[in-house]
Amino acid sequence: MPTVFTHALAGATLVRCLPKAWRSPRLYALAALAAMLPDLDVVTFRLGIPYADQFGHRGASHSLFAAAFFGLLLAAGHAARRGRAPFLAAWAVLLAAIASHALLDACTDGGEGVALLWPFSDTRFFFPVTPISVSPIGAHFFSARGGHTLMSEALWVGLPCLLLWLLLSLRSRTKE
Repeated sequence: MPTVFTHALAGATLVRCLPKAWRSPRLYALAALAAMLPDLDVVTFRLGIPYADQFGHRGASHSLFAAAFFGLLLAAGHAARRGRAPFLAAWAVLLAAIASHALLDACTDGGEGVALLWPFSDTRFFFPVTPISVSPIGAHFFSARGGHTLMSEALWVGLPCLLLWLLLSLRSRTKE
């Protein structure tokens, strides 16, 4: 899995793609947190649920179904607090932020794949190309392998996000 930093960056980048009038600090924060949400399933390790179980790590919580459901709940909460983004736009961006987590995980070179189609299928998927180094879990993160993971994420996720932010900033300046 990519690190929480990379997932958060992906979620925030999606908000940056919205029209300026719809963006808010709260929606940026919510999308960043939403993009990290699927990894709350690591608690299943403590509960004795096996990694490969449908409710284990990268299982149901990483599905597109879960992204739609939790995106809907978060968008409803955002709208209830009078968010600037219209409800459907907030739902779309929060659904995409949560789904981005699973899609990034499917680009990693380790683990047991991602249950993208749960509850319709328990099959775990990887993309044909997996350029992102899987992040070591726990204390092993602070190792040479953890550093390699961060460099991999910077190249394959951070740099494209940065370029998109720059392009969107240039585009908004030319409109002014």
